[in-house]
Amino acid sequence: MAIIVTFFVPGIGPELYESCIERLTDGKGFTSVGDLPVPGLLSHATGPVAGGWRVTDVWESTEAFEAFGKVLGPILVDLGYGDLQPEVGPAYNVVIR
Repeated sequence: MAIIVTFFVPGIGPELYESCIERLTDGKGFTSVGDLPVPGLLSHATGPVAGGWRVTDVWESTEAFEAFGKVLGPILVDLGYGDLQPEVGPAYNVVIR
């Protein structure tokens, strides 16, 4: 079952996001879901919100997101944001272009 994962990071702009992407993709950038080192991402959106930064992903399953978390987690720890906890819930409907 697909899941929706949302991270809210208070008090930051795009710098932390760009640092994560740089490390996740070995500097190659992120313009396609296939650019990540693990499969299973269906969609990704990010941007500024009041008080911080938000990332919202749709993953094909909890297992796919957990595999990604094993890669992302150490990066967040290294950047000083190891305590971030995403909001995770089931997706009712996912439409992809």
